[in-house]
Amino acid sequence: MAGLSIWEKESFFAPRDIVIAGSGLVGLWSAYFLKKKNPALSIAILERGMIPTGASTRNAGFACFGSATELIADTMTLGEDPMLELVEMRYKGLKKIRKIFGNKAISYERYGGYELISEQQGMDMDILRSNIDRLNRKMKKIVKKEKTFRLNDDKIKEFGFAGIQHLIENPMEGQLHSGKLCLALLKEVQSMGVLVLNNSPIEGFDKVSDGVLLKTHNPFIRSSGSQPAVESLSFFANQLLICTNAFARQLLPDLDVQPARGQVLVTSPIEGLPFRGSFHFDEGFYYFRDLGGRVLLGGARNKDFEGEQTYEQAVTDPIQQELERFLRDTVLPGKQFSIEQRWSGTMAMGKEKMPVVQAVDNNIFCAVRMSGMGVALAPMIGEKVAGLMR
Repeated sequence: MAGLSIWEKESFFAPRDIVIAGSGLVGLWSAYFLKKKNPALSIAILERGMIPTGASTRNAGFACFGSATELIADTMTLGEDPMLELVEMRYKGLKKIRKIFGNKAISYERYGGYELISEQQGMDMDILRSNIDRLNRKMKKIVKKEKTFRLNDDKIKEFGFAGIQHLIENPMEGQLHSGKLCLALLKEVQSMGVLVLNNSPIEGFDKVSDGVLLKTHNPFIRSSGSQPAVESLSFFANQLLICTNAFARQLLPDLDVQPARGQVLVTSPIEGLPFRGSFHFDEGFYYFRDLGGRVLLGGARNKDFEGEQTYEQAVTDPIQQELERFLRDTVLPGKQFSIEQRWSGTMAMGKEKMPVVQAVDNNIFCAVRMSGMGVALAPMIGEKVAGLMR
């Protein structure tokens, strides 16, 4: 522990126009669009970890905008217009990512998206076709295609799935490398003059007359007086933007945001893996994709909603066993595999799926609650909150 030098005070810890809490996808995209809007802004991002460790670098790397049954369910709970608004934001967000970074830098691949409908779900063919037709009519205004979704049951046998009655294909979806996307964004905002400080968790903040004073967990020795004293490092900002997603209530306790753990596993290489693409099952609660000849599988949160509503980033036996059962019985029946890696990430959910983008106070803003769709939503949410700020 040491005191700050005058050089540190007047550079790294100097007052800022804007401080952003959280260097995940939303925080980075927000910094990007704020700088695009006004290059002269002095912006610092404070990240609690060595790297962003909520959901931005711990997801499945899907470049998707919603499976058919998920969107049908969202229509029932949210209403048709909000559902379509969310889909449009996701779709435009994915287009924006590729326009800015291209495909190679983020390992984007477009092998299509698919949804598995099991025999146990017992979905009537006529009802399914009717729902798909209705979705396609509504989606046409967004994606400019006649058919976003289509039944393609012929591929069930080709892909080797078991117990699957129908397969819904969406050729416009893809997959990417979440870590490479975060790195590309980080390099871009740093080149624009944004300062990113890691291992700087914000403990709280106070409104002051002309801005916000943020207190971090980092101690230092204040030696300006006759008696040295240990204090927490503070930052001053004219405006504060909170982009900590699932962890937002630690700074804004009244927000409708709850953590939702998403557990993931990756198999060993599967010889002759018969499928490529991004796959959804059970309204998107299960999701898997090919990954260099391996299978990445995540989800099953709906088997224990209460237990998975946690900040703890761990893997648990019940969820992991359910994921392995799904692999054995449905995805890779009759094939030998082992599990090479397991991890979890923390998503943000609430009473509804629409992100929270708002002014909390005169100079305090938030952009949180991506509901598991942060990859696609973050560019649009970052642009939206940048437009709200002075």
